Amino acid sequence: MLELTINGQARQVDAEGDTPLLWVLRDTLGMTGTKYGCGIAQCGACTVLVDGNATRSCVTPAESVVGAQVTTIEAMETDPVGTKVVEAWLAGQVAQCGYCQSGQVMAATALLKATPKPTDEDIAAAMTNLCRCGTYNAIAAAVRQAATA
Repeated sequence: MLELTINGQARQVDAEGDTPLLWVLRDTLGMTGTKYGCGIAQCGACTVLVDGNATRSCVTPAESVVGAQVTTIEAMETDPVGTKVVEAWLAGQVAQCGYCQSGQVMAATALLKATPKPTDEDIAAAMTNLCRCGTYNAIAAAVRQAATA
């Protein structure tokens, strides 16, 4: 049994310590906003925040986040920075297929929490999640918009 803090709530989770956090979130807790993409931490669809840092949950053992604050896409609209990011995403109509977008929003939120006024270089360095629809220009524009909101 692991005790994890997810979106500010302590949760008792019946899972092996080496179970990827992604599967604990999706399968055990039913939080399906975090997506499975590649399983090898390359695409970023599974990005969550762990103590404010963008983290690929598909390769993060659940036991490694015991004692940490895990934030998922389900909590973004209750976070002031996350709210700005979500509003910018909607205003810019960023999503096409939308599959990667929860991970993109999480990465953008982590960036803006660490660097409230990012340069274009900061955005390019932080926004490494893949988007098969190619919405990278719209993503960067939304990050800039959220930074000025």
